[in-house]
Amino acid sequence: MITTMSIGNMLNSIVPISRFNNGEAAKVFDEVEETGCKIVVKNNVPACVLLTPEKYQELIELLDNEYLYALALEREMKDAGKSYSATEVMEQYGITDADIDNAEDDEIE
Repeated sequence: MITTMSIGNMLNSIVPISRFNNGEAAKVFDEVEETGCKIVVKNNVPACVLLTPEKYQELIELLDNEYLYALALEREMKDAGKSYSATEVMEQYGITDADIDNAEDDEIE
């Protein structure tokens, strides 16, 4: 789960680029696996953030969910709460009952 980072945790997450230059990349990656995140600095300026694949996926899913939520709110405001029947939607998009009957069902394994 994504959590907020305290200042103490942030300071512990800083990794100078020189560690990579000194052959410590494997150690840094082990630290990323342990903590989930490291901030790489070059000339005392953040250059990149290293994340575990799990943390990265978590962030992507969070962004997707926020985007979908914002989209839903926008649509709700635009339509002022109006709902549409299946018949209205089908008519708008030119879908017939025969189209639905002839559609292949996706098999769930």
